[in-house]
Amino acid sequence: MQKLIGVCVFCGSSEGSDPAYSQAAKALGRHIAEAKAKLIYGGASIGLMGDVARAALDAGGEVIGIIPQFLRAREIELSSLTELVITPNMHERKERMHSQSDAFVVLPGGLGTLEEVLEAMTWAQLGLHKKPIVFVNIKGFWDPLFATFDRVDTHHFARYGLKELYTSVSRVEDTLPAIMNFRRQAAE
Repeated sequence: MQKLIGVCVFCGSSEGSDPAYSQAAKALGRHIAEAKAKLIYGGASIGLMGDVARAALDAGGEVIGIIPQFLRAREIELSSLTELVITPNMHERKERMHSQSDAFVVLPGGLGTLEEVLEAMTWAQLGLHKKPIVFVNIKGFWDPLFATFDRVDTHHFARYGLKELYTSVSRVEDTLPAIMNFRRQAAE
């Protein structure tokens, strides 16, 4: 990857149980802005989603929010975005997020976050993209998911090692270097 243009962040629309999650989201937003990359995310003003977007904007970054019409009231769209894209449904939201991004970063989150990153991983496994996928594993939040990936791999339900599809960092400041150094050996 020559230059990072757009980074899609999947994360929770709530703050979670540990202030470290919010701190990580804010730090990630700043890092993306300082790298002169666009932040692409789900468009909400609440939770980690709002934290990462506001931090990127406060650092002078460009932030594109992509939100389906039916979630506009529930997730309270952030009005100060560089660009807000309103889609008719979740499927188009994810397609737009994928098409505008060079990489995917995953902060703590719930079912929506899981669904988004699992789709990105599935598409990578199918050879539809070779974009980096980086989990920011704050305080081991994603460890149980990684154990599930190991189980899927061990029981031969993956075409090749799932660990080839993603990388994990435990510190936000390691996220952008992990993106730039990402190599998907098995898919090449």
